[in-house]
Amino acid sequence: MLDRDEYVEQVFFFSAFRERVETDVPAQDALAVLRTEVLAATKLPMAIDVMLIEVRHSGLISPAMSQLKHYFTPFQTYVIQKSEEPGGKFDFRVALQILENEAKYRSESPTPQGLFFYEFEALCRNKLGYEDGLAAISHDPVFDESWRNWILSLHDDLGAIDFAEMIFQRSEFCVQKPTGPLLFSEREGRIAHATIGRDPTYLFSALSRHLSYPEVPRQKRVVEEENLIPQLKRRIELLENRLILLEEELRGGINLNRYYVKDE
Repeated sequence: MLDRDEYVEQVFFFSAFRERVETDVPAQDALAVLRTEVLAATKLPMAIDVMLIEVRHSGLISPAMSQLKHYFTPFQTYVIQKSEEPGGKFDFRVALQILENEAKYRSESPTPQGLFFYEFEALCRNKLGYEDGLAAISHDPVFDESWRNWILSLHDDLGAIDFAEMIFQRSEFCVQKPTGPLLFSEREGRIAHATIGRDPTYLFSALSRHLSYPEVPRQKRVVEEENLIPQLKRRIELLENRLILLEEELRGGINLNRYYVKDE
């Protein structure tokens, strides 16, 4: 886990980045400006430097985040990676908002239970894939070995066992002898027991209302034509970056100087 100041700056970064993307500001221009706006006392400016280099090189952000495993969690990287997949329907702006809400929760009083429910709901609502998504969640430093083993086992049990039932069985509210370590409190177990057999969204909604767990942003339903222009602009930006590299290579070599961070 990082210091609280890091998460506070991440909230600002993901929020400001999303707002500028929504106004059609190119990603590399937005990152260059945000590099000067975030708090210099944190490690975020250095992380943005790496992201900026990667965006100029490939037009993507997730490869840079995967290199910064000591700063960004695997779940954060996975969410951005899914939003950058060619032809994918997961909106990059929604991905940034998911990370913004998560960073805000981490800057307050996060619990393993709250982070798990938030990240798992994000996978469900946006159809991001359970196997790889659960693996990314399990490697979060907030989870100990008991949590990691249970999270990884969910992939085989989902669909066969009711999700609320799985929460109830691992809670302090369950009177039966648990099959493994207790991971959830009595209140979480009580809410899970009340929603057994119902859609999991009722469970997530009740947990958010009663335990103040963060809410996952909803992806707006828009007509395909309305979302076509931002997608085309994003693809044109990627093509422009690649054309620049090809032109430099034809002229005798790629200028690598702009990829190096100047020593201040």
